Amino acid sequence: MKRNLLLTPGPTQIPADVCAALGRPIIHHRTPQFQENLKEGIAGMQYVLQTKNDVYFLASSGTGGMEAAVVNLLSPHDKAITVEGGKFGERWTELCQAYGIEAQVLEVAWGHAVQPRQIKQRLDADKDIKAVFVTHCETSTGVTTDIQAIAEVVRKTDAVLVVDAISSLGVIDLKMDAWGVDVVVGASHKGFMLPPGLAMVAVNEKALRLVERSKSPRFYFDFRASKKAAAKNDTPFTPAIGIIVALGESLKIFRKQGLEAVFERCERLAKGTRVAAAALGLELYPDKSCLSNVVTAVKLPANIDGTKLVKIMRDTHGISIAGGQGELKGKIIRIAHMGCLTEEDIITGFTYLEIVLKELGHAFPAGAGVSAAKKTFEELPVAR
Repeated sequence: MKRNLLLTPGPTQIPADVCAALGRPIIHHRTPQFQENLKEGIAGMQYVLQTKNDVYFLASSGTGGMEAAVVNLLSPHDKAITVEGGKFGERWTELCQAYGIEAQVLEVAWGHAVQPRQIKQRLDADKDIKAVFVTHCETSTGVTTDIQAIAEVVRKTDAVLVVDAISSLGVIDLKMDAWGVDVVVGASHKGFMLPPGLAMVAVNEKALRLVERSKSPRFYFDFRASKKAAAKNDTPFTPAIGIIVALGESLKIFRKQGLEAVFERCERLAKGTRVAAAALGLELYPDKSCLSNVVTAVKLPANIDGTKLVKIMRDTHGISIAGGQGELKGKIIRIAHMGCLTEEDIITGFTYLEIVLKELGHAFPAGAGVSAAKKTFEELPVAR
């Protein structure tokens, strides 16, 4: 069988136990059997989110969860801050504009993170702003935003903080309740090691008060319907049954390992990747102050076509890495550290990355990246 190693920031590799759960016979969703699966899934998500707030499941990709957050919290002509520092930050702006919401764009240079003081300045200048939309890990650039510091600013105002944690949830720490985050959006196909098709949205009481006042059109994505159904351990519409069942197996892995150990493992993979890239004479794309343990973005030499490199890695060697998006297309590659990826997977990825880089004309000492990664993994403490 041809190798199919996913080092992409979604979808990710699926562990054997989760694959087996996905292959179980379908069950009906209006049954006590499925309600138990639903109950376990919500409790597990609350564990990962470190929250006691409601968690709603939507049969959609992560973008559906983002859209649901916009339409439930705001009305046409309301004001919101959208932080743009990459392709996924831009999505918040596009969603707001689609529903007639005044998006006050806070532009951040790609490869850098928004600073809490920038958001504070906007909120201080306009008390009518009702929401702040940010991206925890901007996977298009490999940047992680300091959500804890931003939440400290926003919670002192009437505005709500909405976080796209689609790539980061279950990979790096996000303490919803302790930090005071109002809404968190997640998805199944990243850190939770599942196929696409399930979005998760956690909503606190501050946000629910806005939900009741919103005049935006909504039907399928109506959190009021989700909350009413959740009180009966149910969903308002047909859920992603198979994915929710398999989510239970994924969440067992989180509980067995413990969140801290999961985060430490992803950090190990990130550190090994960065050292290996440096050993090949490659520079990291993001500013060093905001490097992400979710995905590493690496700049390519000017003579290397990133689009071609990604294609050769996938089609010839069976290893999928991500290329650049938008203004970075062809200029960077991105290697993920989420889900069930292992040190061996990173080493395998760099083994073939070295082969392709040489084919494309990049010079470096043979085996330098692989050796550097192995040495780093040997020296780093093993996650508890």
